[in-house]
Amino acid sequence: MGTILNPIYGAVSWVMVTFHSLLGLIFGKSTHESIKWTLSIIGLVVLIRIILIPLFVKQIKSQRAMTALQPHMKAIQKRYKDDRQKQSEEMMKLYKEHKTNPLASCFPIFAQAPIFFALFQVLNGIAKQHPHGFLKGDLLKSAGEAKFFGANLSSSFLSSHTNTQTKIITVILIAFMSATTFTTQRQLMLKGMPKMDASNNMMLQQQKIMLYVFPVIFAISGVNFPVGVLIYWSTTNLWTFGQQFYVIKRNPTPGSPAYEELQKKKLAKGETLEVSGTDVLGAIEVEGTNTDSTPRQRQQPKAKPAAKKTNKKKK
Repeated sequence: MGTILNPIYGAVSWVMVTFHSLLGLIFGKSTHESIKWTLSIIGLVVLIRIILIPLFVKQIKSQRAMTALQPHMKAIQKRYKDDRQKQSEEMMKLYKEHKTNPLASCFPIFAQAPIFFALFQVLNGIAKQHPHGFLKGDLLKSAGEAKFFGANLSSSFLSSHTNTQTKIITVILIAFMSATTFTTQRQLMLKGMPKMDASNNMMLQQQKIMLYVFPVIFAISGVNFPVGVLIYWSTTNLWTFGQQFYVIKRNPTPGSPAYEELQKKKLAKGETLEVSGTDVLGAIEVEGTNTDSTPRQRQQPKAKPAAKKTNKKKK
């Protein structure tokens, strides 16, 4: 595993060293080392999240496509309620046909996983004064002495030589990391998702798992994370919250509470309400679906009989 991740170790250490050097031009080369290394980790987050913006856009599109497919999914669940295997096959066929994925909401987390593990190893290397990539020599020694409110960036709650202050800072960061994870997911469920039937709804169940399970996982595993990793994950949570807040407010999912609120504001201002492409897609999906998952044919309007012409007698 270490050999596979070596290029990522090098990339992570290079980004941190580059930000550290750039910040040195602002703060000076020999002062504020702790601030420079902390901001280098935050800079790493910002750079990674900018790179992941296309993936975030894909996530939003996939989530909205899943919303439009809800009538089809519900019909399949009802039709094959006694055959789980067939139900799964039909669901997968539906996802493939519409080029979407129910796990799309997890893509940004999965994409960051290699960076997360690489940063974990780089910070552990700092604690052991073991060089990783571009972090070596005086830079490695400087990073090893860097602190965040008195806690070494490379120390964790379970480190053998962790002092009381480091434990307190670690607990605060773990609580903040878990709280921001929960708040971000709750914001999406309350404001950004259309109202759905809670019974046998795969998408809603997935979102609930993310709402309650992920914060618990972070809280339990956080005691093993170095302070620098906790700063990284807390910062990326704040970025996700802000990015999600902007999208929900400016371009909400049709049918969601945020969308209805935006429509009311437009009405109050006297603006013309426009039907979005997602609205049309959802309407088509609902219209073309019945309880046995077979599309209904749209009835063509009947032509009105032509009016009879009356011949007037010439005088």
